[in-house]
Amino acid sequence: MEIELKYAIGDPAVADRIWEDKDISDIEEKNSRRQEEQKAVYFDTEDWILLKNDIAFRIRKEGQKIVAALKWNGRSSGALHTREELNINLGEGECPERPDPAIFGESEIGRELLDLLQDQELKSIMKVYVSRRTVRVDTGKSIFELAVDTGKVVTDSGNCPVCEAEIELYSGDQEEMLELGEKLQEKYDLKPEKSTKFSKGLALLGKI
Repeated sequence: MEIELKYAIGDPAVADRIWEDKDISDIEEKNSRRQEEQKAVYFDTEDWILLKNDIAFRIRKEGQKIVAALKWNGRSSGALHTREELNINLGEGECPERPDPAIFGESEIGRELLDLLQDQELKSIMKVYVSRRTVRVDTGKSIFELAVDTGKVVTDSGNCPVCEAEIELYSGDQEEMLELGEKLQEKYDLKPEKSTKFSKGLALLGKI
């Protein structure tokens, strides 16, 4: 299960300040800072069968690596987002125009996906372009990843900007993650981000 906090950042300059925050650098894992360009493509059928069943199918290029993901049973409360997630590393290259859903066939959710799709083709419904900066944080009891994202969501019905901070729990205590989120929220006047990048794209498409 993916458990993370999401905060909207009103000004890209604030994103830079969060990235350079001393309280974060004091507890970060050595050599864990990364910056990469990401391109994510979301897919569904012509009649939106996956959306109707609360499933998101994404292929994302992370630097040179290509990762396929299924997400389902998403829930949010304020800044806190939880969802089931399955990721498969597809190696290096480019995001495929027509992904093969059978790559998930050995999992329960993958078999459910294939049953839903039958012979229907997947098509691209939106793209997300993000410059992502990440650092891993170790409190001694818990490990999180802080990501600072700037970019945009692109659909046939319009685009919208992305500027947000995410804190994802890797292991340990969710309460410590909430405490770190609250500190950053208060320090930088952040707003809980109730929408995912995917849901922002769906809103542009008039689907939510």
